[in-house]
Amino acid sequence: MSALDLTIILPEVVLAGLAMVLLMVGVFRGQDATRGILWLSVLILIVVAAVLLLGTRPSGTAFAGLFIADRFSDFMKVLILIGSAVSAVMSLRYFEREGVARFEYPVLMLFATLGMMMMVSANDLIALYMGLELQSLSLYVLAAIRRDSLRSTEAGLKYFVLGALSSGMLLYGASMIYGFTGSTGFEAVADVLGRAAAAGEVPGLGLLIGLVFLIAGLAFKISAVPFHMWTPDVYEGAPTPITAFFATAPKVAAMGLIVRVMMGPFGELVAEWQQVVVVVAIGSMILGAFAAIAQTNIKRLMAYSSIGHVGYALIGLAAGTEDGVRGLIFYMAIYIVMNLGTFACILCMRTRDVMVEGVEDLRGLSRTHPGMALALLIFMFSMAGIPPMAGFLAKFYVFMAAIDAGLYTLAVIGVLTSVVGAFYYLRIVKYMYFDEPAESFERPIGREMTVILAVTSVVILFFFVIPGPLLSQAAAAASALISG
Repeated sequence: MSALDLTIILPEVVLAGLAMVLLMVGVFRGQDATRGILWLSVLILIVVAAVLLLGTRPSGTAFAGLFIADRFSDFMKVLILIGSAVSAVMSLRYFEREGVARFEYPVLMLFATLGMMMMVSANDLIALYMGLELQSLSLYVLAAIRRDSLRSTEAGLKYFVLGALSSGMLLYGASMIYGFTGSTGFEAVADVLGRAAAAGEVPGLGLLIGLVFLIAGLAFKISAVPFHMWTPDVYEGAPTPITAFFATAPKVAAMGLIVRVMMGPFGELVAEWQQVVVVVAIGSMILGAFAAIAQTNIKRLMAYSSIGHVGYALIGLAAGTEDGVRGLIFYMAIYIVMNLGTFACILCMRTRDVMVEGVEDLRGLSRTHPGMALALLIFMFSMAGIPPMAGFLAKFYVFMAAIDAGLYTLAVIGVLTSVVGAFYYLRIVKYMYFDEPAESFERPIGREMTVILAVTSVVILFFFVIPGPLLSQAAAAASALISG
């Protein structure tokens, strides 16, 4: 281990060290320290994100090639840190009202975030698995953190059992890849496959089977069809702030990981894995569009919505080009803002000191909470892909990448499922603006929620005015991944 290794991995080292310090503070101070630990956790996440944005850390590999730092990983890590920080801020008032505030919650979020950061910087199958499991073990506990709630416990158990199955599939695929290439390092695997392609050799069946199992394990983490079965139940059963966390930062991390794996070591096998990704993307878009129509619980609706959005993002990966990767990165950046804003609205759905989750509870919201209704309208229009909202631009770039790559059928299916999905997004708008008011939600909603709703809605609504900075950053991240 050299000084350069420590410099490259410094953000992760700082996050891990401070998370353990906060854990010990919580152990000695007890539950009285929960609020302070949470705000310190948010501060830590913001500081680490600021360090990454400044770009003062050197790029390159560390620890004998296990860890890589580049523009792509830094960009995805900033998104992860923003999602984690905002999710933590949204959760404080909820847990205090419910009387279940525990200091373990923000600490577990920090460890989960650390695992996510390790995932997007993984340059080896072993490092990939370590980051993935650090994230997953923390998320299992977070899903079941309300020990007195049957729904929360059930969500945690389902997530754990199915997550263990997906980890087994991923490890089996990794072992097959190691057996046929002789290495777990991404660069070594890429070198083996590159030499084989130069010699005109066809990839072995065993290697392709291992790759399919690896994709299956990663598809579970992004809740893509057909490995989506855990998503609706976990989203509904977990406490709402935890659901908001699940829907944002872990999705970005898992998507960043699958892009690095597919475009890095297996970049020579685009023709082989492209057809698998196309099928997964089509299945996710269709299921997300049609299954959400019948949902009456808004958290389950958002679960199917997230499955659909994963399908749209995978269109960029299916293209297998730098433009496709750029579109995917851009899509995930917009996705995380839309979801944070939407879940902030869901967390404000409280009547008679009780959380409500029914879609019909939003009836007449424009008359009782006009500001909140306007914000939710912006998010729904954006998720539906209606211009000039940011969600329209996100879909436009992934669809154009698919068209440029000759995947016309995939692009057409994406457009058609967007039209179908617009039905349930616009139905929420109809409830808010054209129906008679239901029982009014509690007011005020709190300063934190007001700020989050204001910032996210303004970003989504006026993003088309200055899209250049984010697009240029996404292009630089994609170029670093492809050329690296």
